[in-house]
Amino acid sequence: MDLIDEALEIVSNEGAYGDIRIVERRWENIEIKNDNIERLENIFDRGFGIRVLLNGAWGFASSSNMERDEVRKKAKLAIKIARASAKLKKKDVKLSETKIYQDTYKTKIKKDPFKIPTEERIDVLMESVKRMDKEKIVLRMGDMQLLREKKTFASTENAFIDQEITEVGGSITAMAAKPGDIQKRCYPTSFGGDYHTEGYEFIESIDLVGNAERVAEDAVLLLDAEQCPSKKTDLIIDTSQMMLQIHESCGHPTELDRVFGTEANYAGTSFLTLEKLNNFRYGSDLVNITADAAIEGGLGTFGYDDEGVKAQKTYLVKDGIFSGYLTSRETAREINQESNGTMRADGWSKVPIIRMTNINLLPGDYSKEELIEETKDGLYVETNKSWSIDDKRLNFLFGTEVGYTIENGEFKNLVKNPTYTGITYEFWRNLVAIGNDWHVWGVPNCGKGQPGQSAHVGHGVPTAKFENIMVGVGKW
Repeated sequence: MDLIDEALEIVSNEGAYGDIRIVERRWENIEIKNDNIERLENIFDRGFGIRVLLNGAWGFASSSNMERDEVRKKAKLAIKIARASAKLKKKDVKLSETKIYQDTYKTKIKKDPFKIPTEERIDVLMESVKRMDKEKIVLRMGDMQLLREKKTFASTENAFIDQEITEVGGSITAMAAKPGDIQKRCYPTSFGGDYHTEGYEFIESIDLVGNAERVAEDAVLLLDAEQCPSKKTDLIIDTSQMMLQIHESCGHPTELDRVFGTEANYAGTSFLTLEKLNNFRYGSDLVNITADAAIEGGLGTFGYDDEGVKAQKTYLVKDGIFSGYLTSRETAREINQESNGTMRADGWSKVPIIRMTNINLLPGDYSKEELIEETKDGLYVETNKSWSIDDKRLNFLFGTEVGYTIENGEFKNLVKNPTYTGITYEFWRNLVAIGNDWHVWGVPNCGKGQPGQSAHVGHGVPTAKFENIMVGVGKW
């Protein structure tokens, strides 16, 4: 409290707005490769970051040195940077109004993952990897990560918020090979697996050991599977791939800083420009997409963002019409709105930027089985393998680990290397049915910003069916 008061007093004396975040993080990472421990990490990190808005411009400074003199020094440096930035500004930065809170928030957990012995967690991964030891399997991997972040936010507007967020996740991967071909299968999904803001009970629920043999067997079967056909057809996308579809083609283009061009150098801008708000048909009438930072267990779930704005639910697309952006207090002011609480920083040393929370496609009425049964000719795909999308988030090509052709309501053939392509708004306008098997996936590695920052975001999605989609490679 003394350090916070010291920093904010220095900023207030300059007649400026200021806020300070003190962030403490603890990670534990375990990686197993072919029965060997590849990585065993226990990392602790702590520091503070100070933002100052003075003369219509931002200044930011940070340090891992928690001594009083250092806090004073960095507060003065942030002020100095703001003054210098003001000399080059094109217009004044102004903040939207927001409710001021003094509050605490803590992830609900049943089993503290940091109290589970490291040896026990290693044993789970070792047994999972052992069970994937099958003929033609050339690489077996397992990983598990724990994260606890304690964060204190205070501002010159008298906000004061303490948060403690706990995250857990993991995965297993089997790679099979024969001359001329390599195939892989991951569980619960690819690129690090699934993550939640929960306790160790989440690791138990995904049952890595119990799914290991099936994962290896699937990888081997893919070696002799047919190649994905090339044609226009109905496409059913499982939740494990839908999460990336919504991440890339709705989550990123609705970030308002992209629309304003301040993200252009890193990963492009957005096709969802301001004149489209509330009058552009993003998808069919079935498409309802929300940003919701209050979903229990979501990886993009928290109490307050890094501007002290309370977690909330916002419609990005409602009944198919583009209806909202992800905003900060600065960008929201530009469109005469209040921030919907999406500003987050990757630790104490980075300045907060607009990030996804939990971006969700709301569920429908169909079971997955009904979606398949009502398809005469189509392709079913699951688990992302690759992705590519242009810098306006319009043209995309996605590949998945596995697919099945569908004929007369039944799976016919297993296919490997399935791909599909489209233009974002045309693709979503072709959505014709939505499942009720809603699952909240966690993505721990969303990249954005310069210097680069990694955000932890979530996606609640069901299986969904689209018509007239180009699949496979070649000419259609």
